Amino acid sequence: MTPYPPNLERTMRAFFRSLRENDRRRYAAVEATKLGHGGVEYIAKILGIDSKTIRRGQHELDNLPAQPPTRVREPGGGRRRKIDDDPKIDDDFCKTLVTHTAGSPTEESLIWTNLTKIEITNLMQNCGSYVSVHVVDQLLDRHGFHQRKALPMEPLARHPDRNAQFETIARLKQEYLSSANPVLSIDLKAREKLGNFFRDGTLFTRQTIRVFDHDFDEFAQGVVLPHGIFDLKRNLGYIHLGTNHDTSEFACDCLSDWWERFGRAAYPDAKSLLLLCDGGGSNPADTERAEQQLFRSDLQHLVNRLGIEIRMAHYPPYASKYNPIEHRLFPHLTRTCKGMILHNVDRVAELMRKATTRTGLRVDVTILDKAYELGRKVSQALKESINLVRDTLLPRWNYRILPNMPK
Repeated sequence: MTPYPPNLERTMRAFFRSLRENDRRRYAAVEATKLGHGGVEYIAKILGIDSKTIRRGQHELDNLPAQPPTRVREPGGGRRRKIDDDPKIDDDFCKTLVTHTAGSPTEESLIWTNLTKIEITNLMQNCGSYVSVHVVDQLLDRHGFHQRKALPMEPLARHPDRNAQFETIARLKQEYLSSANPVLSIDLKAREKLGNFFRDGTLFTRQTIRVFDHDFDEFAQGVVLPHGIFDLKRNLGYIHLGTNHDTSEFACDCLSDWWERFGRAAYPDAKSLLLLCDGGGSNPADTERAEQQLFRSDLQHLVNRLGIEIRMAHYPPYASKYNPIEHRLFPHLTRTCKGMILHNVDRVAELMRKATTRTGLRVDVTILDKAYELGRKVSQALKESINLVRDTLLPRWNYRILPNMPK
């Protein structure tokens, strides 16, 4: 056997170190096989490995699979984790957290800690366990601690008629979806100030976007109020951008514009229109203490203008998040506007028109630059002219407004 020149041995060692663990064994086996007798000991010496490693590599070369394996080591190979080898680490972790853990008084499994990973590491050192932040990560995962944020999912209260109203809405939806009549979910998205103000979210930019460090109203160039209409049958969204106040007249103007531009052609045989909405804002429901005469008066004007009845179904208190528009349209609008600076209402319209989904959602955006009056009063004559038919079940939340017959 003729040894390799020193410069070639150095190259072989450098190449050997660049390989993965299983490829190192097989490379050494190939080189040893080329040299013949004595090659195993020679290659083991210049590469700094055990001769048994080379023989293992030769065995692997004789039994190579048809497809290259996805793993370098067999399952379970490599060093055992420190937390598996030393049970004291786990005990010290539990001792450390026991005095820094809070929990829910009603859910035993809901607990959390106010310590950071660095603080846990330092406190465990006081117990005699010297671990890294990486090991603390493994301990937190083992004991079910994961970074989470609080979610606003608990209602402030539960109305006693909540379930009955949900069942009523489900029945009405099914009834209208199987007919020639439209089902619309309506609501007002959060108002936005126009101007060079900070907005949550990130963008791909070549330089930092500089915005005002405060968002005082006096520096705003106006406001925008996105009123949304979501057509459940056609999976289409319609946004009307108001620039003034959120009033019942504004909501009815949005519905009127939708019907004249889209609804009349899409639903030529419609005799009724189902509106799903919450019980506040520009489309309030009646309460035990007051009736919403202004909203119903504006609805009556709208019904007379359209010539078809409107059936209202309000979601119960503290349940507006179940309104379909809240999860089928508004999140996609938020996504398209995330991190974008809303300098003017045209910019808002441009961004919201980009909201699409793989399931076919499309959004039409219109600007309603009209001033709406606040504090309007309803005369007794207007109240008496409202052609209102309430349901027998939960009449405050379920009713119809019918067109007035011409005299």
